[in-house]
Amino acid sequence: MRIKSFCFSVHVFLVFFSLIASVTVQAFTGAYGINYGRIADNIPSPDKVATLLRAAKIKNVRIYDADHSVLKAFSGTGLDLVVGLPNGYVKDMSANQDHALDWVKENVQAFLPDTHIRGIAVGNEVLGGGDLELWAALLGAVKNIYNATKMLKLDDVVQITTAHSQAVFANSYPPSSCIFRDNVKQQYMKPLLEFFSEIGSPFCLNAYPFLAYMSDPENIDINYALFQKTQGIYDQKTDLHYDNMLDAQIDAAYSALEDAGLKKMEVIITETGWASRGDDNEAAATVENARTYNYNLRKRLAKKKGTPLRPHFVVKAYIFAIFNEDLKPGPTSERNFGLFKPDGTISYDIGFHGLVSSADSLLSSLKDSRVQAWSRSQYFLLPISALAFVLFLR
Repeated sequence: MRIKSFCFSVHVFLVFFSLIASVTVQAFTGAYGINYGRIADNIPSPDKVATLLRAAKIKNVRIYDADHSVLKAFSGTGLDLVVGLPNGYVKDMSANQDHALDWVKENVQAFLPDTHIRGIAVGNEVLGGGDLELWAALLGAVKNIYNATKMLKLDDVVQITTAHSQAVFANSYPPSSCIFRDNVKQQYMKPLLEFFSEIGSPFCLNAYPFLAYMSDPENIDINYALFQKTQGIYDQKTDLHYDNMLDAQIDAAYSALEDAGLKKMEVIITETGWASRGDDNEAAATVENARTYNYNLRKRLAKKKGTPLRPHFVVKAYIFAIFNEDLKPGPTSERNFGLFKPDGTISYDIGFHGLVSSADSLLSSLKDSRVQAWSRSQYFLLPISALAFVLFLR
């Protein structure tokens, strides 16, 4: 009888402990993240970037490749990282499962668990782009990368996604009218979404009210784009009111997903931001507008609320970007989305702090040591507390 009771207690303990452990496996913690672009020759080293992000308490980070210097620098930091498989690799990964397995081994498995790699983004803005061969290769690459994580028993740790631009939509105004473009939907998007639905991945969208406003400044109220007080828009079909453009863009994506038969799929914003400087024809790209957008966006995300159409799906977004990237091609605005300057100081004040002085850094390190010691003690005490709970049940 006592043996049965003991076995039952151990079983309850294991279930209790596994439930606690499973909760920690997430691709996105909270609601706020940031993109770490590195097309620049004047930004801080990866280890300083990791220090900067920890000081700013930004836990979720996306990079556009799997650069080993970044993965090593992020080791032991506790930052949750999504690595990118660049578009240039997509066709090869689609054609060769062995290459996909090798890529995951070398760029993901080799750095786990010390570097918290929580996701792999396969390509970026592939569908709707100019390379139709890349469109055709995307699903195969996604499947092969996913199968590689499954073979390596990483599929419950690393989430597979791909980010889309607004170019995949035929129309997005009002939000309820949004559908996927005909040349994207049936042959490419729908099979991809169905696979993502099977493996539990979200729909990832790069959404820029800045770009939408710039494309039609005469008919779009800039306050609506900046989360400022405004009349907003009314969607007659759904009887919903929108007081900011980002919520409307997200709900447009939800409408397109519902039209494609995937009503339950979550939408995550993988890029959004506002340029602080632009060319003569980019008048909205100012420091004040960038500060207003990013400050109000941060407040919006901190509420951990959903959208008018999907109130139970908390809005999650990765901000673009940590730094201005001085080597990016295109208009001036492309090089001026950074929240921080190359020296690690803030571009404008939205509540973050830049890289601290050496004296403050030493104090911070001492505090971190205390926190780590406390964390280790908590890890040791957790099984004891759970066992005490089991004994209480007896």
